[in-house]
Amino acid sequence: MRDAFHDDLDSIEATLVEMAQLVNRAMERATTALLTSDLKLAEEVISDDDRIDEMQHELDDKTLNVMARQQPVARDLRTLVTSLRMSADLERMGDLAHHIAKLARMRYPNCAVPEELRPAFKDMGAVANRIIDKVGKVIDQHDSVGAIELDQDDDEMDKLHRYLLATMQNGQWPHSIEMTIDITLLGRYYERCADHAVSIAKRVYFLVNGEYATE
Repeated sequence: MRDAFHDDLDSIEATLVEMAQLVNRAMERATTALLTSDLKLAEEVISDDDRIDEMQHELDDKTLNVMARQQPVARDLRTLVTSLRMSADLERMGDLAHHIAKLARMRYPNCAVPEELRPAFKDMGAVANRIIDKVGKVIDQHDSVGAIELDQDDDEMDKLHRYLLATMQNGQWPHSIEMTIDITLLGRYYERCADHAVSIAKRVYFLVNGEYATE
C-alpha cells in the first residue's frame, strides 16, 4: 500500500515537471509568434493551452484523492499541499504565454512590438525560458539551492521590465496609445511569469526544508 502511495507521489511530481516543460515551450513559441508576427504559431500556442489546463485539473484531482485516501503527514503532506499550489502557478504561467500569443494574433499582420523594443522582448523571452527551465529542474531534483537562485534570475526580468517602462515614459515615445497599452501588457505578462516561477521555487524550498527561505 505504501509503495503505491509513493508511486502516486512520484507521478504527481513527474506531472509538475511535464507541465513546466509544456509551459516553457509555450512561452518560447509565444515570443517567436510575437516578434515575427507568425499567426499560425500564435494559434497553436492558444489552442495548446487547453492541455496545460487539463493537466492542472487532472493533477489536482489526483492530489486531493491521494490526500483523502492516505491521510499523509510530515514531508508527504508537504509534497501534496505544495503540488496543488505549484500546479496553479504553472497553469497561470501557461495562461500568460497564451495572452502573449493572443496579442500577437490581435495585431497580425502587424507586429505588436515596435522595432526599437524587439531586442528587449527577445531578452525577456530568453530570461523567461531560462527561469521556467530551471523551475522544472528545481522541482525534479528537489534543489533548494537552485530555488534560492531563482530570485536572482527574477531580478534580471525586473530590470528588463523597468527598461520598458522607462522607454515609454522618457518623453520621446513616438507610438500610439494602443501600442503603449500593448507594450505595458506584454511587459507585465513576462514579469508575472517570472514571479510565478519564484513562487514555485519558494514552495520547493519549503518542501525540502520544512520552512520558508528568509528574504
